[in-house]
This record gives sequence, structure tokens and C-alpha cells, in this order.
Amino acid sequence: MMKCKVCGGPSEKNFEAQILQRYSAKYYLCADCGFLQSETPHWLPEANRDPLNTCDTGVLSRNLYLSRLTSVVLYFLYGKKARCLDYSGGYGILTRMMRDIGFDSYWCDPNAENIFARGFEYRDSIGDIDLVTCFEAYEHFVEPIVEIEKILKISRNILFTTVLLPDPVPDPDNWWYYGFPHGQHISFYSIRSLRHIAKTFNLDFHTNGVNIHMFSERSIHPWQLWIFLFLNRIGFPIFIRLLMKSRTMEDMDILSTSRGAS
Repeated sequence: MMKCKVCGGPSEKNFEAQILQRYSAKYYLCADCGFLQSETPHWLPEANRDPLNTCDTGVLSRNLYLSRLTSVVLYFLYGKKARCLDYSGGYGILTRMMRDIGFDSYWCDPNAENIFARGFEYRDSIGDIDLVTCFEAYEHFVEPIVEIEKILKISRNILFTTVLLPDPVPDPDNWWYYGFPHGQHISFYSIRSLRHIAKTFNLDFHTNGVNIHMFSERSIHPWQLWIFLFLNRIGFPIFIRLLMKSRTMEDMDILSTSRGAS
């Protein structure tokens, strides 16, 4: 038995699986909030040698989609001059895309090299951040509450993705998101566990019920989120043309030019 890392309740062994094709690992399910966690992940140093694992073949298409979604959310909830931070931003792909679209976007990730958004690393002196994005990172958190507390010190608005744990819990061979071959996924969230986190930090919780979620410090009507998803898929080209026209040339020079570049 283990203590749940989300709610502190009792977590009992649910199954055992092979990680990286050589380590046997136990997985524990919380009876109270439905959070599934691995045993202490001693294999992570090996699994995280390369932040971009070979199983992640959709990284570019995913960032294209998420840059559109983030743009729509930022513009309609926080304004065209909103400032955002991509937490656990990998190689800086999303940050670069957001800046090219026209948003004041920054990067941070202690476990990866910033290749595509150099000069836009986050630091306290940058000022207030309206929205933190945290895409495909929650499932990597060894201590979810500790990590989320760090994010909330930057902003109390978090747009994030992680695939919800089905109910009942899938067998080890029947759910791709476990990620046993690469070993980087160690935390899996149910709707109940995410709601518990929101309640813990006195935040509103919003979800599409599958993989896109948001913690926010203010209430957001569900219809707004569905409009965002619609605009992201259908109306983005029109939206982005309007956004770009609304930015001055001076704005665009500041956004597109890396600090310190000649």
C-alpha cells in the first residue's frame, strides 16, 4: 500500500508492468480520488536521458494544434497582449510558435535544452504571467502537488493536457498512454483527482472530458470552452488574420526578435 500523492488517501496495488523492457514496476490506485501512480520511479534517470522519447511521433502536429488552442484561449480570456509561459516546454517549439503568432510567450524546462525559443527563457523580472501552459507534462510529475504549487506561484491559470484515466482502470496491455516502453509516464489522473487538486487550491476546473483541461482563478462558462475548441478547429485561419492585423508593427518586431540578438 502507498499514500496517494494527490489526496493522501490509501492507494493499493492495481497491477504490475515491465518498464523499459527490463524493470518490473508496481502501480497503485487511490480508492478515494482515483489517482494512479507508479511505485518510486527509480528508472527515471534512464528514461529521461532524452526529453523527446522515440515513441512521441506526433510532437510537431500536437504543437501546431496546441498553439492554436492556446492562442484562442489567450485572446478571448486575457486579451491580445496577454503574456504566457510554456512550463516543461521541451525544446521550445510551442513558445516559438506562440511568438510567431504574435503573443508574448516564454519558456522554461529544467530538463530540456531550449533550441527554438532562445532568448525567451522565463525569469521573475519578466513580470506577471496571465496563463501557464503545461502540455503532456502532468503524467511525468513525480510529486504532482509539489509541481503544481510551483506553477501556481507563476500564474493561477493553467491550461494543460493529460489523457484521463479510464474507469475501470485498463489492463496494462490495453492502454497506450501508460507508456511502458519509454517509462516516462508515472502519474495518471481521473476526473476526481483533478477536481480534488482544483478544490485544494481553490480553483475552477474545466475539461473536455478527454485530454484538455484548465485550472483557473475565475469562473469560465462551459460554452466558452466549446467555442474555443470550435474556433481552434474551424475558424483559426480567420481568427489569426484578425489578430495579426490588430498588432502594430512595433509589437511584432518586439515579439519576433530574440532578446540579445544582433
